Amino acid sequence: MSRLALPYRSPAASCVRAEPWQLVLDGATTDLPESLDFWDYRMDVELSRTMYVDLTAARTGAALTDGAVLTLAAIWTASGSNLRGSVQRVPLTGDGVRTVELHAVLPGAQLGGVLSLETVLVLSRTAGTAAPFAPRRAGSLLWDDAAALRLQGDAPLFPMTVIDFAHTSFRDGAAWHLQLGSDLNAAAMGSMLLLVNEKAEEVSVAFAHAARPGPVDRVVLSMVYSDCARIMVEHALLKEEFVDDADFPEDSLGTTLVNLFHQLFPGRTIQDLRQLRQNSPSLFASELQAATRILQEA
Repeated sequence: MSRLALPYRSPAASCVRAEPWQLVLDGATTDLPESLDFWDYRMDVELSRTMYVDLTAARTGAALTDGAVLTLAAIWTASGSNLRGSVQRVPLTGDGVRTVELHAVLPGAQLGGVLSLETVLVLSRTAGTAAPFAPRRAGSLLWDDAAALRLQGDAPLFPMTVIDFAHTSFRDGAAWHLQLGSDLNAAAMGSMLLLVNEKAEEVSVAFAHAARPGPVDRVVLSMVYSDCARIMVEHALLKEEFVDDADFPEDSLGTTLVNLFHQLFPGRTIQDLRQLRQNSPSLFASELQAATRILQEA
């Protein structure tokens, strides 16, 4: 429950009893983990939660009349995509304790980074004459809590789509193509797209199995990850503004590339790697293979 001082009366936190968020995988539920190590953008996130709301206690604590309508809502926000949406909204009327089952399937293509979940109990509509210091406006917060799930994965963490390369300008024999924007200050999620050729069945199947990859899938995903990391690093090194003291906006393509660089080459400078690529491309390629741990178990 938020501890911020509200300009109106609010009920005790005990008016809502919340079970932990549950992650649903293959029909089985488990408590929401801190991170989802096998997640990728083709994997939707299914969530559920059971809530018990004491409407009588909530209204009494907020000095609301018996006819006031409350709403229990859950909202998700993904830091990787800067998108947000509603998990579920449930209007609550009547008295006593109401049991509410929250459930949603969040599309993986809209997620990324840290998935934040905020559950709130708000006033939807008043009824009758409000008592002094009682909340009056629709949307007034009565109770809230928050949870988070860090989304990670074996696959590169950017949007992807499977298409037929025969209908594009790409070579039909290519298995994948990574598109990167030229503006390092632009939003990362709008500047990166991994295209997979649907004719490269081993690759499309590997991404479909990314949540539970088999031995062949792991090899394919490792190769795609290594190649995409190479493309991203080389793309960055070709940009004059990509330097050690660069300051790019949060969640921008430039920040994403800087974070990838320091993840792959801790303790190294951008200038050092740029010179290595210019002076010894073959050694640079070998260092990238080692940094991305190609064909190695994570």
